Amino acid sequence: MDTVAGDLYAGMGLHIGGQWRASGGGGRRTVIDPASELSNGEIPLASAADLTAAVDAAAEAYRSWRKVGPWERSRLLHAVAARIRANADAIARMMTREVGKPLAEAKGETLSAAEYFEWYAEEAKRIYGFTVEGRTPDSRLQVAYQPVGPVAAFTPWNFPAVLPARKIAPALAAGCTVVIKPAEETPGTCMLILAALIEAGIPPGVVNLVLGEPAFVSSTLIADQRIRKISFTGSVAVGKSLMKLAADDLKRVSMELGGHAPVLVFADADPVQAAEMSARAKFRNAGQVCVSPTRFYVHEKVFDAFSEKFVAVAKSLKVGPGLEPGVEMGPLANRRRFDAAQALVADAVAKGARVLTGGAPVAGQNRGFFFQPTVLADVPDTARVMTEEPFCPIAAMTTFNDTEAVIARANGLPVGLAAYMFTRDMKTAQDVAERIETGMVGINELALGTAELPFGGVKWSGLGREGGPLGIKDYLEPHAMKFRLV
Repeated sequence: MDTVAGDLYAGMGLHIGGQWRASGGGGRRTVIDPASELSNGEIPLASAADLTAAVDAAAEAYRSWRKVGPWERSRLLHAVAARIRANADAIARMMTREVGKPLAEAKGETLSAAEYFEWYAEEAKRIYGFTVEGRTPDSRLQVAYQPVGPVAAFTPWNFPAVLPARKIAPALAAGCTVVIKPAEETPGTCMLILAALIEAGIPPGVVNLVLGEPAFVSSTLIADQRIRKISFTGSVAVGKSLMKLAADDLKRVSMELGGHAPVLVFADADPVQAAEMSARAKFRNAGQVCVSPTRFYVHEKVFDAFSEKFVAVAKSLKVGPGLEPGVEMGPLANRRRFDAAQALVADAVAKGARVLTGGAPVAGQNRGFFFQPTVLADVPDTARVMTEEPFCPIAAMTTFNDTEAVIARANGLPVGLAAYMFTRDMKTAQDVAERIETGMVGINELALGTAELPFGGVKWSGLGREGGPLGIKDYLEPHAMKFRLV
């Protein structure tokens, strides 16, 4: 296979116990640039022995890392953030080569990853225990928080800098060590994040990086009794499988399993402004975002104005390789998503939807997984694009005229990660926001993934929260102590 400008992964690979390993016992895999379909290079895959070595390193490092004081952990995490910021251009270029997103988006994600380390640098100093008044004068009751132990973390390809940061930063702040497995489609971005950790002075073995066949790696790591917590971001099906594995050893589990975010545009909203904001958010990262607005329920009184502006924005976007100047949407990350986009459009059209724009691969692109920004109207609730998370640049629209009915439709799926609404009526906003069955709701706002806000869902969208003051709690165990004065 042809290679693009050399091997992106030279000098890196697996990272175990403070050492890079350019080869692993599980063979090698080629990583593809989704804009060109050429090779970015090869990565080593871990064997069972490599995975055991990674857990060995994490378990050994945990003995000392858990004793490092919170102010020192804070200092080191601030240093990590500084190194990520200093290397942001290189990390962003790596990300664009691996996942395809425009360079400006990749740079923004890299800086967001730094913010998670900054946030948890401060949270490390705020792991507050508490006291409880005893029943008798000679008793004292105290509760302190202790790190849960070594963590196995699994991240997908769509946000290869932020998602590792969301897991590594709170784990280290809490005093845990980590074995992280990033997606094999985007390993280099996580490798560069790990390089920032090393440069900042994080001790050897505190964070270890492994790669390999996902089911093999997850089952091997989760079976090791020294791993005490699992953190996973990915599909519902895989999340359920990992929960079953974790149940055998009663491990702590936190999971973010995606969603299918409804957008409710009420009659009193500004349809042009709502459409502009929604379209920009929808086509970010080619729609490959777990909180991407996907199901648009637009009041029939404003549908024409909303859809007209939405289509105009979609048509205006410059689509192309993410490293080219001015590109606003890159390719889909892999052939699977490219094929899925075509299948979703075909199914919707067969069931009566209208294609307002897009609906096909980008013309003139001989290589790469480029799909047009697509807007569908009159999409029935039975279409696959309304029931399956699309994870591609397809906006599915339909109308409503009854608030009770549209809330029921919005809540009609088993997932519940994020939802959005546009309205100028605060009573409507408060009432509907409280009744929407999701972990997060944006009211006249579509940016939910920030370091200071707890991120996560309900129902099949997962367990636990990442980010914000709650994010560190999943890496801590309450430790109750009762004293009697003698």
